[in-house]
Amino acid sequence: MPQLATICYIDNGKELLMLHRNKKPNDVHAGKWIGVGGKLERGETPQECAVREILEETGLKAKPVLKGVITFPEFTPDLDWYTYVFKVTEFEGDLIDCNEGTLEWVPYDEVLSKPTWEGDHTFVGWLLEDKPFFSAKFVYDGGKLLDTQVDFYE
Repeated sequence: MPQLATICYIDNGKELLMLHRNKKPNDVHAGKWIGVGGKLERGETPQECAVREILEETGLKAKPVLKGVITFPEFTPDLDWYTYVFKVTEFEGDLIDCNEGTLEWVPYDEVLSKPTWEGDHTFVGWLLEDKPFFSAKFVYDGGKLLDTQVDFYE
């Protein structure tokens, strides 16, 4: 079964807004530092989902730009996740308290040292390097990254 989702990285020009997942019980992302985002709702475009999730989780009104798509085969039992990756440089508002974890502005040079999924270090690096649009696949087994495939498009 497919699950459509977004992951969004908000960039203020020197830091990325990261979510330390430390509040939800039984969270597959517990303890990890990730972007904000979530599952697409029925009838919603990836862009609409990104705008909604950013507002719900951060309080910011944002203009997300699609940077890539990642497939995570069987990331959770019986589900292949298809995740739209967004970067945001245009936003306004004040941060709110997120019920999924602690939001923190992390300097670029510290982002890749935060504990997260192994594949996240790879694609967040692509965002920091401003690589072209990408389509990637990250294959995990029990939290261990087994395989990565990527194509970049100019």
